[in-house]
Amino acid sequence: MSTAALINGKQKAQELTVTIKEATLRLKQEGIIPGLAVVIIGEDPASQVYVRNKKRTAEECGFSSTQHSLGKDVSEQEVLNLIKTLNEDSAVHGILVQLPLPRNLNEELITQSIVPEKDVDGFHYINIGKLAAGDLENAFVPCTPAGCMLMIEDHLGKDLSGLHATVIGRSNIVGKPMASLLLQANATVTICHKATIDVPGIVKQSDIVVAAVGRPDMIKGNWIKPGAVVIDVGINRIEVEENGEMKSKLTGDVDFDEVVKVASAITPVPGGVGPMTIAMLMFNTLSSAKNSQ
Repeated sequence: MSTAALINGKQKAQELTVTIKEATLRLKQEGIIPGLAVVIIGEDPASQVYVRNKKRTAEECGFSSTQHSLGKDVSEQEVLNLIKTLNEDSAVHGILVQLPLPRNLNEELITQSIVPEKDVDGFHYINIGKLAAGDLENAFVPCTPAGCMLMIEDHLGKDLSGLHATVIGRSNIVGKPMASLLLQANATVTICHKATIDVPGIVKQSDIVVAAVGRPDMIKGNWIKPGAVVIDVGINRIEVEENGEMKSKLTGDVDFDEVVKVASAITPVPGGVGPMTIAMLMFNTLSSAKNSQ
């Protein structure tokens, strides 16, 4: 029995980072240094790791990278004041507020306060609207779906005419923008969510499956159409027993051991979608710096 090709997100992200570095050098010769400002609120351990990785990659690309760490008890107004300052700072081209936020803060209010031209996460309603309307040239596309799309294109090309894609999950960060990108590439798109009847039956008809629900190993091998391309966005930490000891392990939304026997290509977790998300954040920041000219 043949197994699926592994889609190496880490390698693709490294290739993209090299391209971004070269473009950054050219921009520096014109006196522009791409600037990324990251705002992190509270002490969430996963968020701390993500922010460290983003800062390290930004510096590797030759960007100016600043981190603004605020306590979990910070007032909403203080956060909005900081974002206003960053909006007005010409040396800052990209502003990112690390999610999730502490419960006392209004996520929508804070993410929408970033000006659309510095919204490198692609969460502002103006960027979402441009993406939904198909204006990809002038929109910042959310980083995870943008990275997923590049990996899909590597295996299936840019034109997905005649292919059926199913996105499992309808979040504003992954599910909905992912569906918009697939639609733009001429795929026939279905979005499944918690109110969908017969998710396995829908997935079974799909040439492309993007799983973004946050449920460990939910998508089983018998759900998958033979030869499908499977993109696993999920990052779930579970406890597993190894040699009589309980250990923490990262797993996706896809039951990898089962699905790898049926699909034609699949992203592993870790090492699949995660590195591409960070690379696309750098790509968006570089684009914003170019636009500032």
